[in-house]
Amino acid sequence: MSYRTIISLTLALLVLWVPPTAIAQDNFHVGELSNLDRQYMEQQRVILRDLAAGDLGRQFNGDQNNDLALLQALLDKRLVKPEQTRELQAMGVIMGDLLAADLGMHWVIYEDRLGRSRALRYQQSDDFLFPITMISRRREAGNQTPVVDIYQKARGIIASRKPPLPFQ
Repeated sequence: MSYRTIISLTLALLVLWVPPTAIAQDNFHVGELSNLDRQYMEQQRVILRDLAAGDLGRQFNGDQNNDLALLQALLDKRLVKPEQTRELQAMGVIMGDLLAADLGMHWVIYEDRLGRSRALRYQQSDDFLFPITMISRRREAGNQTPVVDIYQKARGIIASRKPPLPFQ
């Protein structure tokens, strides 16, 4: 396994999930998105919508299969390149919206000693996902993991922590 692969895999694991035990050892604060956060995230969505409509003639519509395929097409056609951090992070916002809808999560601000991040939180638990950087950090490191695989891995982490529904 190459050094670059090891770095990519390590980053991937760190970006996907912050386990509750790590949070308990670290001081953190969770807050609501500010109006500026909401505006910024909406601008990121618009960037991707315009790119998809203008270059691919397609639209994001909130359907998981459609939207993940569209994100992948933007990467495959090199309409979003590894050095385009802003666009890659905008892809993370779109993917985060899908995860939030799928898993009953909501956007929050997560602050710790490392800084301030927009994150998804599962209910009021200490289970967080950081989807904005899930695609960007991988692509910037040369990792070509398909978007659907990134999504499914993130989804699996939270789904496995959800309590079972009654009568299952």
